[in-house]
Amino acid sequence: MFDSDLLRENLSRVALGDRVALRRVYEATSAHLFGVALRILNRRDLAEDVLQEAFVNVWHHAGSYQATQGQPMTWLISIVRNKALDHLRTGQRHVADSLDEADDEEHEARQIADDRPNPMQLLLQAADALAIRGCMDALDASPRQCLALAYYHGLSHSEVAEHIAAPLGSVKAWVRRGLERLKKCLDQRA
Repeated sequence: MFDSDLLRENLSRVALGDRVALRRVYEATSAHLFGVALRILNRRDLAEDVLQEAFVNVWHHAGSYQATQGQPMTWLISIVRNKALDHLRTGQRHVADSLDEADDEEHEARQIADDRPNPMQLLLQAADALAIRGCMDALDASPRQCLALAYYHGLSHSEVAEHIAAPLGSVKAWVRRGLERLKKCLDQRA
């Protein structure tokens, strides 16, 4: 999960040339951003290249991020998405050049159906993730911790209870109440 305020602060420090702040931004967001690139490109090696290019871009252009224009994670996702789409376009141009002499039937046979989400769907997914994060942040500490352990780490109720040294009944109640509050919060944001 991402702390928008902390990301904003670190991006402003990156704009001033703070390498430690860049590392913090990378550590907080790289896994999610890599996932965005991987979904678009469907190749791990290209997604790694895109992520590296995106962070070079962040290093050089962090000063262009404006907090009034949107969330920092949305800005970072758009950089990765644009870099990934650039890679796709470049790859398609190379494929098209090599296929110029092939007939239309052969070319159609080489086309692969793309069932990945389009850019708008990716943006909506990012917005949903930010909404969930905001609602999770609004929960009390115990329900938030229990939900995170159960849903993000896949622990059972008894494993959560053992992990946080709390009674199993309390953990079940915290998870149930946390889910109810989370649903209510998300319904209000919709």
